[in-house]
Amino acid sequence: MSLRMILRILGLLLMMFSLTMVPPIAISLLFGDGTWDAFLIAIAITVMTGALMFLPNRRARRELRTRDGFLIAAMFWTVLGLFGSLPLMLTGSTALSFTDAVFESFSGLTTTGATVITGIDFLPEAILYYRQQLQWLGGMGIVVLAVAILPTLGVGGMALYRTEIPGPLKDSKLTPRITETAKALWYIYATLTVVCMLAYMAAGMDWFDALGHSFSTVAIGGFSTHDASIGYFDSAVIEAICIVFMLISALSFSLHFLAWRERRIGHYWEDSEARFLLLYLTGLASITVVVLWLTGTEETTVGLRHGVFEVVSVATTAGFSVADFSAWPGALPLLLFIAAFVGASSGSTGGGMKVIRIILIIKQGMREIMRLIHPNAVIAVKIGKVSVPDGIAQAVWGFFSAYVLLFFLMLVGVMATGVDQVTAWSTVGSALNNLGPALGEASLHYGDMPTMAKWILVMAMLMGRLEIFTVLVLFTPAFWRK
Repeated sequence: MSLRMILRILGLLLMMFSLTMVPPIAISLLFGDGTWDAFLIAIAITVMTGALMFLPNRRARRELRTRDGFLIAAMFWTVLGLFGSLPLMLTGSTALSFTDAVFESFSGLTTTGATVITGIDFLPEAILYYRQQLQWLGGMGIVVLAVAILPTLGVGGMALYRTEIPGPLKDSKLTPRITETAKALWYIYATLTVVCMLAYMAAGMDWFDALGHSFSTVAIGGFSTHDASIGYFDSAVIEAICIVFMLISALSFSLHFLAWRERRIGHYWEDSEARFLLLYLTGLASITVVVLWLTGTEETTVGLRHGVFEVVSVATTAGFSVADFSAWPGALPLLLFIAAFVGASSGSTGGGMKVIRIILIIKQGMREIMRLIHPNAVIAVKIGKVSVPDGIAQAVWGFFSAYVLLFFLMLVGVMATGVDQVTAWSTVGSALNNLGPALGEASLHYGDMPTMAKWILVMAMLMGRLEIFTVLVLFTPAFWRK
């Protein structure tokens, strides 16, 4: 492991990240909200720090190994979250405390969508834009985007790609070269964002709201430029557009790449993970809408709109809202919240444990039942017609075990700060799944959570975004052993 090489790459990436603070300056000058100087100061601090890392190590050259990739991914997300909080702390009357700014920054970059801010409608336009942009950058992964435009990483960029792309099947590449793979993902992601923005504008949003919501929709983030989220617009057309793009972004981007390259869409239904996700969402939405109707909670048309939207939004870990689902009757709030633990497809911008892992857990459970009946039978676990190697099956169980253990440890930690049980388990689950909305005292915002609880949730967001093991591996002695 080369410390100088790692510092060189971190410094370079940090200086690149400073460029993302330029568009908010343009927005500030356009609207005259007076916050441009905060972003200018943040750029100066970020560039100077990046230069101090890069310049002394600029001649360090070495191919990255997987172990280097884990460290760079974890360190860069941590550093990026910290420096991303600078503008939020420097904006005068709307400035946040250090803890709140870091929480908001990590929430944006990890596409969690949890917020400590109230009165979002009254924030300066540059801050509104910046929050949405943070989610857009985090959606596909700033590391993958960096690989697309940093040929200096060379072949070693695959080490970063493996640690950044979510899901158990990370070694499959869309193109022979990792740089081309990252560029393909970038082009698809940018194209979806533009199409989503144009659709929102056609449905009645102004360009600013359309741009901001297209950023967070395609990123499956959940931040909005309004306190009432998508519900602010009270438009069935806008809600339908949001549902469509949340579903698209919740599917694996490798499927989108195949659709673009082969000019066909039949493979979406042929893919076991995509098929499971669509059927699962259909069933969950049907149950939700029927319960809303039978309990008289919502009228027929409104119940259909709100029920379908909230199911797709929560289950894909987007976190937009058109209604307060925490106030819905019976077990609906718990049912929807648990759906976020399943999450979106692997290789998507969504969070959660990922659909493919749930499928594998179910199939392995069924295999064990069959083994009780036929002890000597050799039964393969298959996804479609392909047998899953035992190594991947074991990794899924390892991930699930670590996920459950980490969830309970963080739950105890948050409760130890004085938070009630419902609020604690829902906020930890929301942060770990990169969802955003929670139940209990955090159903509206996280601003009243204790300071220590916020820091625990920041760690949960980071681990959820990097899928736990990328962070946990750094705490093992073997990782640092030569």
